[in-house]
Amino acid sequence: MSEPLIIKENPRDPVMNADEGARAEARGLLETGHAALAWTDPDNGTPGISRITFAIDPVEGPLCLISELAPHTRALRTNGACAMMVGDVGPKGDPMTHARLMVRAQAEFLPADHPGRAELRARWLERNPKATVYIDLPDFHFVRIIPQTALLNGGFARAFRLTSDDLIAMMKV
Repeated sequence: MSEPLIIKENPRDPVMNADEGARAEARGLLETGHAALAWTDPDNGTPGISRITFAIDPVEGPLCLISELAPHTRALRTNGACAMMVGDVGPKGDPMTHARLMVRAQAEFLPADHPGRAELRARWLERNPKATVYIDLPDFHFVRIIPQTALLNGGFARAFRLTSDDLIAMMKV
C-alpha cells in the first residue's frame, strides 16, 4: 500500500513525513532499552539531560523507572515536558550518519498503589533483571513517557517526522 501524497507547507523543509520504512526504523531504535532524557531544571529553567533505561510495556506503553534522588525526578514532577533521544553510534563511520530518534513527550508518574504494579514490576524485571536490586526501594517510581511527536534522523539526507498516531501505533507490543 502506498503512502498518501502529502504536500508540504514549506517546500524548503527537508524533513519528510514518515513512511513504513521510517516507522520500522524508529521502532527498532526504541527497542534499544536506553535513552538520553532531556528535562528542564525547575530552579533555573535550564535544560538537563540524564541517561535512563526504558521499555515499551504492552499495557502501559513507554516507561522508565527512576529514583527520587535523580535530578530529573523533581524536574519531571514540576514540568512533565521532556524529550528522549534513542540511537547508538555504530563502531565505524561518522557518528552523524547513524540513525537516531528524538521523541518529544510528556512524563506521567504512576502512583505507588497503581493497580497493575505487580504485573508491571514482573514485566520490567524480565527485561531488566539487574533492577531487582533497586526496583522495590521506596524512592523508585515508574514513569510513563507519553509520546507527542518525533523526528527520525536516519543518516545523511534521511529525516522523517512521526506523529503521535505513528508513535502510538509503533509502541503497541
